Amino acid sequence: MPHRHQRSSRIPGFYKRSLAERAAATARWAELDAVERAAMLGVAGLSPDLADKMIENVVGVFGLPLGIATNFRINDFDYLIPMVIEEPSVVAAASNAARLVREGGGFRTYSTEPLMIGQIQVLDVPDVHQAASAVLAEKQALIDHVNDPSLTIIKIGGGPRDIEVRVFEQTSVGPMLVVHLVYDVRDAMGANVINTACEELAPLIEQLTGGRVNLRILSNFSDQRLAGATCLVPANALGTEELSGDVVVQSIVEAAVFAEVDPYRAVTHNKGVMNGIDAVLIATGNDWRAVEAGAHAYTSATGIYTSMTRWWADEDGNLRGRLTLPLAAGIVGGATHVHPAARIALKILGVETAQELSEVIVAVGLAQNLAAIKALATEGIQAGHMSLHARQLAIAAGASGDLIQRIADTMIEEGNIRLERAKTLVQELSN
Repeated sequence: MPHRHQRSSRIPGFYKRSLAERAAATARWAELDAVERAAMLGVAGLSPDLADKMIENVVGVFGLPLGIATNFRINDFDYLIPMVIEEPSVVAAASNAARLVREGGGFRTYSTEPLMIGQIQVLDVPDVHQAASAVLAEKQALIDHVNDPSLTIIKIGGGPRDIEVRVFEQTSVGPMLVVHLVYDVRDAMGANVINTACEELAPLIEQLTGGRVNLRILSNFSDQRLAGATCLVPANALGTEELSGDVVVQSIVEAAVFAEVDPYRAVTHNKGVMNGIDAVLIATGNDWRAVEAGAHAYTSATGIYTSMTRWWADEDGNLRGRLTLPLAAGIVGGATHVHPAARIALKILGVETAQELSEVIVAVGLAQNLAAIKALATEGIQAGHMSLHARQLAIAAGASGDLIQRIADTMIEEGNIRLERAKTLVQELSN
């Protein structure tokens, strides 16, 4: 495989190539063998038998499109980004935004250590504050109890890092103490190892507190496992035929502030961020629902739901953006290990650690948001979306091959993008 510095994700006209050509280019990028190419194409991917071993009551396999976002440059490395999503425009939008950010030097990312939290709920405590003090007094002993050197995760540098306590003096079920086990899960998402460690700690916590342990479970609010991305887009890269770059920068900033102050806008704004993040998480076999829940909780940490991203103009008039979120994504275990296409997606990305994966994902989220608010602030979201919608209607009407684009172009030109019109055009142009 070429050295990472020698590969370029800047592939002009990638979207114009045929499916076979795009698949071949991606396979060359990741040096996929014949079996891996077949899995990527869905020809020989997740079988019903394998699916039957993954979840319960399996009756079949449901497919989703796997696309590749191009142009991404992150921390001076180039990446092709596998994205699994059914919504039109998302992959193209991410690629276009990455091209703009590339002109400003690409994304800069960072992440904290992969620390996850396990929670132990303690009830029927005679004195909740005294119980909290008792737990903290034995912090090291509790850490040592679950610091088993025979565990693989501890051999590779992970393991328990801290014990924290949270006191709820009065709830509808009485006083409650919550003990947090902070655990470094390295390249895993971490649920299994943390749940096991919490189970092992529960009897000791009961002895120390004189209370009764109820739940002992991982928290998906991984606010100690953060990933962040920043970017700069030169104002002159944002100009259009109708609008100067500085006007576009101002429009984007105004759109971003709208989402900062108004939760009704913030929800839709953040949905766009998660379009990119979720698509990469799904492609790599990660728990996108957990990340989604944690991201929205983090965004509401001040008690007010706001936008996940921040956009502003710097002193030179260029556009700058920032996104920081809790991002628990793994490259070992779970579906990332079992699902053939997820393994291929990770190979295409070429990430070496879970932290690197989380940084790539958060950069995609920032790119996706840039694409959405740029479209809204300039030509409006419908223009690009309608083009893809017209293609979908042409397919639904029975068009195939070159006829799909001909019918889509005709409907767009007419301003009449409807299924009935597509059916009529199929009949007219097929003769």
